[in-house]
Amino acid sequence: MATLDITRSGPVVRVFLNRPEVRNAFNSEVIAEMIGAFREINADATLRAVVLGGHGKAFCAGGDLNWMRAMADYSWAENHADAMALAEMLWSVYACPHPVIGRLHGDCFAGGMGLAACCDVLIAADGPTFCLSEARLGLLPATIGPYVIRALGEQASRRYFITAERFSTAEAHRLGFVHRLVAADGLDAAVDAMVATLVANGPQAVKACKRLVQDLAGQPITAALREDTARRIADIRATDEGKEGVQAFLGKREPAWRAS
Repeated sequence: MATLDITRSGPVVRVFLNRPEVRNAFNSEVIAEMIGAFREINADATLRAVVLGGHGKAFCAGGDLNWMRAMADYSWAENHADAMALAEMLWSVYACPHPVIGRLHGDCFAGGMGLAACCDVLIAADGPTFCLSEARLGLLPATIGPYVIRALGEQASRRYFITAERFSTAEAHRLGFVHRLVAADGLDAAVDAMVATLVANGPQAVKACKRLVQDLAGQPITAALREDTARRIADIRATDEGKEGVQAFLGKREPAWRAS
C-alpha cells in the first residue's frame, strides 16, 4: 500500500498520509514519497491549492517506532543523511509555491507538528493534542525547529520544546498555531470553504503573497526592503492578471480567473 493517497480535483490536489495503522507516523519511505510528490506538485503551474491531511485517527504521530529503533544503530553520517532527508521533506512543503492547507485531526506530535507548521493555513478539528515530545526521548526538534518557531512563536516554543508537554487544540488556536478550530464533523466543510476562498483570488497574486510573507517575515525595514516591495507591486500591476483584476473590480464584474 502506498504511504500517500494523492487525489486531484481541478486545480486542487489533496495529499493524505496513508499509514493509519501507525497513526501516520513517517519513516524513510514516507519521507521519500513526500519529497517526490511535492517535487511534482511544486512544478505544476496549473494547481491553485494543496490540502495536506491524514487518513485514520490522527494527522501524524511523528516518527515511526521501527524507524527510530533503526536509528539507534546508525553512525553519525547515517544519522545526518537521515535528518537531511527529513529536512528536505519539510522544505518541499514549506517552499511549495501554492497555498497549502493543513487538515488536522487526531494527535499531532513531534515531526507531525513540523509538517503542520510548514502549511500556510491550519484548520483543526477540536479534540486533538499537540506535543513536541523530542526532549522526553533525549532528542531535540532540530529539523522541524525553524518551521515550528515561525508558526508557534518563540515564547511558546521556549516552553514546549523543553517541557515536551501536551497541549490542546484550543491552546494551539489561542497561540496562533491553528488558524481555525471546528467541530470534527465540520472539518471537511471548513477545509473546502478555505479552498474556495483561495481559488477565488488571483492565482499569481496568491503565490506572490505567499512568497512576500516568507521573504519579509523578521526582516528589518531597510531602504533595500522598501525598494523591493515597491518593485513587487509594480511588477504585479503590470501583469495581465493584475490588470484584469483591477478592471473587473472597477467594472463590477467577475475577473476572468473566477468566471472560468
